[in-house]
Amino acid sequence: MVVDYFLESMKHPITLQNYIALLFFCTIFLVVIWVMNSLWMNLNNSKKIYLVDFACYKPEPSNMITKKGLLEGFRQHLDNDETLKFMGRIMDKCGLGDSTYGPNALIRDPPNPCMKEARSEAEMVIFGAIDGLLAKVKGFVAEDIGILVVNCSIFNVVPSLSAMIVNRYKLGDGILSYNLSGMGCSSGLIAIGLARNLLQVHRNAHALVVSTENITQNYYLGKDRSKVLANCIFRVGGAAILLSNRSSDRRSSKYQLIHTVNVTTSYSDSSYKCIFQEEDGEGKLGVNISRDLTSEASESIQLNLITLGRLVLPVSKQFMFLINQLIRSFHVAKIKPYVPEFNKTFDHFLPHAGGRPLLDELQRMLRFRDFEMEPARKTLHRYGNTSSSTVWYQLAYCEASGRIKRGDSVWQIAFGSGFNCSSVVWHAIRTVDLEESNPWSGEI
Repeated sequence: MVVDYFLESMKHPITLQNYIALLFFCTIFLVVIWVMNSLWMNLNNSKKIYLVDFACYKPEPSNMITKKGLLEGFRQHLDNDETLKFMGRIMDKCGLGDSTYGPNALIRDPPNPCMKEARSEAEMVIFGAIDGLLAKVKGFVAEDIGILVVNCSIFNVVPSLSAMIVNRYKLGDGILSYNLSGMGCSSGLIAIGLARNLLQVHRNAHALVVSTENITQNYYLGKDRSKVLANCIFRVGGAAILLSNRSSDRRSSKYQLIHTVNVTTSYSDSSYKCIFQEEDGEGKLGVNISRDLTSEASESIQLNLITLGRLVLPVSKQFMFLINQLIRSFHVAKIKPYVPEFNKTFDHFLPHAGGRPLLDELQRMLRFRDFEMEPARKTLHRYGNTSSSTVWYQLAYCEASGRIKRGDSVWQIAFGSGFNCSSVVWHAIRTVDLEESNPWSGEI
């Protein structure tokens, strides 16, 4: 009957009444699809997955580097005072402090960014994080790991970093091993999503996720300012995360994994080239960071929120969001995009600490308070942008400051090259006290 009505109406000029009726039925149809899709996504997350524990690597004090010290290290490679002054201004604006960590290759005099030093940085961070994790989880040994997912965006070697871990800890020949690359700062949460999918189909398994970046050989030594930006914000760091689908691990675990959401906007040329590794006019390799970074990040975040909103927001908020989208799509009236109150949905907000301008934009967009943004800003100031692992230093900050209480919801969101935007939602199984091995011990 409804179909016949609209077929008949198409024979006549569209009236206001027909337009309103069409809008009404479209709304009902989209609401039904929206609800069914949400139910389907929840059904796909049927098997419970737990975060047993995690560890963030804290480099030795000898690796600590000030902004002035970093510039002095670059001075031996860059005979250009204007470029160095530009780097200094950027570091002052990006929110990094004077206690971040650099690789040995840059701290040494003279600097030596060779492959051997790059491997050394990878081993230092990855093995340090995994050793710290194994020390925290009582009764667990490396041989119990059945799934291994490693993500490092820009440093890829043969054999792979995942193979390096298998070799070091003598993991079994039946282990499912994966190595993610080129996905930028969002790859850590993408790795969590991959591990979740694997744990959904492999029973009684433990998954180890290792998130890091390697900067020894990836500093840019040219004059292109869009490539110099990466030198100013990236620092040494990494994290190891242990996941389990065993019901017996619930009591000893800290969090339960609730949702993982990932979207990509690589179909857009401007988004695809927003963060792009290429050579400059002099043949020097670097990562170009476009002026459109903030706008491209905002677009991908909004797409991520649309999917996440269907999973975490009350039906009333979802309906308001849907109506707003319909009005804006049909140009019925000029209204601003409706941004749901995610700050009232989650107890803890942990966005990728990519730089002060990005954090400022996120706070403005999502209306989070200064207190809720504190873990991200403190992480950026103390550890710098450690790429995919920054969200874990933030969670460690929340634990160290006594913020994590039983029943709390935690939202991690990260974005990176591609452009990708990923969200992960956790539920705190228990109240977490300050641990001696926390990277923030003695810092807060």
